[in-house]
Amino acid sequence: MQSGEYLNVGQISGVFGVKGWVKVFSFTDPRENILKYSPWLLQKNGQRHELKVVGGRRQGNLIVAQLENIGDRDAAAEWMGSEILIRKQQLPEPEAGEFYWADLIGLSVENQAGYRLGSVDHLLETGANDVLVVVDGQTERLIPFLQPATILKVDLAAGLIVADWDPDF
Repeated sequence: MQSGEYLNVGQISGVFGVKGWVKVFSFTDPRENILKYSPWLLQKNGQRHELKVVGGRRQGNLIVAQLENIGDRDAAAEWMGSEILIRKQQLPEPEAGEFYWADLIGLSVENQAGYRLGSVDHLLETGANDVLVVVDGQTERLIPFLQPATILKVDLAAGLIVADWDPDF
């Protein structure tokens, strides 16, 4: 579930210990940043429940968290598979020239000549830089998100990204 008001930042992937802690698969970078956002809105089977994070840490490659009113392993197991949503307002404002991926998805992309290349379907992380996956019908373009080399302008209000990109590429 990804709407304008909420962001999916992870998923409850298992239980940890006998005191009601849960294992968390985090989509944040770094992974433990997910613990900074409280409360979480847990969504499972079309239902949502808001729970505060009362503890958490990195445990090897995992993130583990303790949520309010979950005191044993059985109660924690009921939340397995839940999506972890937060309100968009819980995120800090990005610095100038920085953007959250969720804000870029769906934006129209055109080149500096005004040719429409498509819309941002999703992004990829390559290590060197992020890449916009721009889709227009059957055409998929991978455009490196390099400001100002390939990405000349991002106008969130207008819903537009201007890229230095050849439509035949």
